[in-house]
Amino acid sequence: MGSAAAYHLSSRGKRVLGLERFGPAHNNGSSHGHSRIIRQAYHEHPNYVPLVQRAYHLWHQLQHDSGETLLHTTGGLMLGHPTSSIVKGTLLSATRHQLPHQLLNATELRRRFPAFHPRPDDVAVYESTAGYLLPEAAIHTHLQLAVRQGADLHFHEPVTEWCAHPSGDGVTVKTGAATYHAQRLVIAPGAWASSLLTDLEIPFDVRRLVMCWFQPISHPELFQPAQFPIYIWDVDGQSIFYGIGVKAAMHSAPIRCTPLNINRKITDADISQVRSHLQTFIPQLNGPLVRAVTCMYTLTPDEHFVVGLHPHHPQVAVAAGFSGHGFKFTPVVGEILADLAIDGRTSQPIGFLSHDRFANAPS
Repeated sequence: MGSAAAYHLSSRGKRVLGLERFGPAHNNGSSHGHSRIIRQAYHEHPNYVPLVQRAYHLWHQLQHDSGETLLHTTGGLMLGHPTSSIVKGTLLSATRHQLPHQLLNATELRRRFPAFHPRPDDVAVYESTAGYLLPEAAIHTHLQLAVRQGADLHFHEPVTEWCAHPSGDGVTVKTGAATYHAQRLVIAPGAWASSLLTDLEIPFDVRRLVMCWFQPISHPELFQPAQFPIYIWDVDGQSIFYGIGVKAAMHSAPIRCTPLNINRKITDADISQVRSHLQTFIPQLNGPLVRAVTCMYTLTPDEHFVVGLHPHHPQVAVAAGFSGHGFKFTPVVGEILADLAIDGRTSQPIGFLSHDRFANAPS
């Protein structure tokens, strides 16, 4: 989100300083792993659909401006029992926003996509426009274009402190290397939200996730995009797993952590949980493990984002708590943050993502 904000602000002729704790497109946070799902029929809430549609437009614009291919369309399957939240939520968004989609029963699903082994009562909502993004390449592209447009980007320079001036105009930001002053501040802290946004009083909950890549046991042609779309599978109302090609991972994450104490070592338990679902639902993918890496989700209490102006400091724009489903929104969030920083408002429909919804919530 920070890379996109730097790009959009610099594209509007603003003088931009970007501060990053690590290097560009690093693997210490939540935006790595070579692929991230993008989809329009949004099961989390229909209010996201206009934002993700704008994101699609901006991804295509970014590809045009950079000459890079960042978005790959494979189609997508949202699977589970007909009463599952994923299936019901996907159908709600699709019908409310008149998005093209197909509802497949188990027999139709196996005929069209033979790598999948659904249970007799499983169904799938198929969306032809879904696919995946290349996160590292997308971040690099935003950063490169931001620099080309005059942004000054500092890497390996973590922010230690920030404060907003009481007048409502201006901020001071401190790092281990320097102290900076600016008119406006954008904070997109990822899993470091709790330390940089303490005055929001939102209990950000960081979870450890593991992404795995497997070698198919046989018939590797079944895992080509034409026959193997991205998928999100609600197994039992609690366990959700997803996949992009030969990559598979759990979306439900029970292990709490912080950015400082996350266990980066991959355990047998991490792999066996994913394998158990592959064995049942995609058995031909349950071959040798090729690679596995950790990442973090930063959950809000309702697992919806927080995007808007800081409630106490109108010169500060905030984007946090993306709850494991935010990367696809990167360019539109960057555009929104630029709107907020420059104009103090945006035409994008972000009211449902306001911090205000937590103001009277029980602690």
